[in-house]
Amino acid sequence: MRKLIFLLKMLDFLVASTLLFPFGFLSVIFLEVFRRRHNNAHVEESAIFEDPKSLKQVPCPCIFDPAEKYLSLVIPAFNEEHRLPGALYVTMDYLLKRAAKDKSFSYEVVIVDDGSRDGTKKVAFDFVKKYGFDNVRVILLGKNHGKGEATRKGMLHSRGELLLMLDADGATKVTDLEKLENQICAVVRKENRTRDPAAGDTNLRISDVPVVAFGSRAHLEEKALAKRKWYRKFLMKGFHFVVLLTAGPGVRDTQCGFKMFTRSAARKLFTNIRLKRWCFDVELVYLCKWLGIQMLETSINWSEIPGSKVNLLSLPNIVWELTLMTIGYRTRMWKVSS
Repeated sequence: MRKLIFLLKMLDFLVASTLLFPFGFLSVIFLEVFRRRHNNAHVEESAIFEDPKSLKQVPCPCIFDPAEKYLSLVIPAFNEEHRLPGALYVTMDYLLKRAAKDKSFSYEVVIVDDGSRDGTKKVAFDFVKKYGFDNVRVILLGKNHGKGEATRKGMLHSRGELLLMLDADGATKVTDLEKLENQICAVVRKENRTRDPAAGDTNLRISDVPVVAFGSRAHLEEKALAKRKWYRKFLMKGFHFVVLLTAGPGVRDTQCGFKMFTRSAARKLFTNIRLKRWCFDVELVYLCKWLGIQMLETSINWSEIPGSKVNLLSLPNIVWELTLMTIGYRTRMWKVSS
């Protein structure tokens, strides 16, 4: 009899747990979605520029200000003291040579230190000292928020007409930015051909046309040239399927860390984005569709660099962020401002 009573109590407990767990999980999700209903309210720290010569904090420019440079390169970095120097040397070499050939070309490199615990900050400031504060700037986030938040902060405080997001590992050839740039320029030229000077229409600047160009590694996957570890292949295949369900078709490679935005596109997207980590790229695609921002995709050269932070432990966070995004936008708790 006692065993029967014990078994019945265990059964009641299991039934109650089975019913309460989904309810509790959904409650946590809706609470987090509700908490993030205001744009970027989940991050309170303000961005800081620091001049390494004077050690003074310098006010950050704002994405709503007029552009002061032609091109901004935004590099989010977390514990990248070993991979960042090589990528920066190649990047600066390209930018300096291009500026020497074209006197109208102006640029800045914005390194966003996402709360690194190694020597990333020192590496970044060494480049500021070498190339000058006007050309290389460092934003310190203080603590780690995630690649999405680091990218958002860099974009919102850049001065370029065109803004390029690129990874700190140097996996993509920086010269490929011209592929993205040329595609955007073609769209702007086409837009200007439709304007009527007789009606008082003036030509649009490249910064005025909302366009995003996505670098893509899809061609490498098809030709089996992109060598990845098995768990990364598993994650990417599963991730692509989930992305198709959440954001829909449109971009084959959402996760490539090489994307170019016009200033008007960056302004609309990064003042609305809420996800902080791996899935912010998917949210960008979703927001482009919502806001009617034209998306382009072009093949780039890419090679895998050792030291990637994507692993099997990333999977729970990926599922978490995609769930938040889906519920946030489908329930209209996450408002989008244009």
